[in-house]
Amino acid sequence: MKKKILKNMEWSILICCILLLAIGMVALFSATHNTEYDELKKQIQWVTISIPIMIFLIIIDYNILVKISPFIYGIGIIALIAVLFTEDINGATSWFQLGSFSIQPAEFAKIFSVLLFAYVIVKFQKRGREEINKFWKLGVSILVMAVPVALIIMQPDYGTAGAFLFAIAFVLFIAGIKARYIIACALIIVIAVPLLYFYVLPEHAKQRIDIFLNPESDARGAGYNIIQSKLAIGAGQLWGMGILKGNQTQLGYLYPKTTDFIFSVIGEEMGFIASSAVIILYVIIITKIIYIAKTAKDDTGSYIAMGIAGIFAFHMIENIGMTMGLLPITGIPLPFVSYGGSSMLTNFACIGILLSISGRRQKSIFVE
Repeated sequence: MKKKILKNMEWSILICCILLLAIGMVALFSATHNTEYDELKKQIQWVTISIPIMIFLIIIDYNILVKISPFIYGIGIIALIAVLFTEDINGATSWFQLGSFSIQPAEFAKIFSVLLFAYVIVKFQKRGREEINKFWKLGVSILVMAVPVALIIMQPDYGTAGAFLFAIAFVLFIAGIKARYIIACALIIVIAVPLLYFYVLPEHAKQRIDIFLNPESDARGAGYNIIQSKLAIGAGQLWGMGILKGNQTQLGYLYPKTTDFIFSVIGEEMGFIASSAVIILYVIIITKIIYIAKTAKDDTGSYIAMGIAGIFAFHMIENIGMTMGLLPITGIPLPFVSYGGSSMLTNFACIGILLSISGRRQKSIFVE
């Protein structure tokens, strides 16, 4: 690898990710204490697999990935269709079961969709950045993301679908989308939300929203998890109750504590200081990703970086927000912290692509 590429890389992103991973491993150690550390051991295995993939993606020019993105996208869509015919787990057909491991194609869909999304927009903008504001070109671009979103909603997995929406918004914003589309989208959302709630959403999704608004209405049922999560975070106070000493974590009241509510484990056992550090690390990562987008050598790299920034931003806001009772529970993992092989692979792959973009950057492409 050229020295120039290594010098230009935004290493601070990787450092922040490693710190998050370390905090997550400590939390997983505590959360799996009573189960012989099964998930912790698997997490270590997934990290071991993910690191070489990240290194490979750093070495390869991201434009090569973009060129083959239509092919990768096609394979991904086939996987998203195929997973719909698998046996449901916890009410969703989201995983391929491979022995003791499970693969979630929706996680990988984030990467190939963002790559193709960037590819299509750049193609349309060859005659000028304003081309994206032509209605049919904008529609085709959004369709690239809409297809996997529709398939993911069919699983159903509304949380992961939300990450795609953030990616779309982040990319289109810097692609130069006109204000009229933003206003129209805002109006559509205002009109669509109540209609979706009353006529489209299944009962379990409505229940999550109702419980979010009033968890005490079913404290021993649907509202149980969020109440326990808030109790755990509050009990940690400034410095935490100590590793292996959290009441909600160790007595089994917090569930699922290794995935959705891992931040609650951190809050209870490591306290406000560690929880704040986690949030600060994510803010640094997202800020640095936006800087990579600003300094990318071409529009393609900028759009890919912003798409990834949107994904990370959604995961941070939604996961931490739901553990505090500020947002509805959607089952979204916390990047580099929550247990999950598909999530870990996807996150490291994203970092690899980001470092590839930053290593090859030259100048800002943002329009003044």
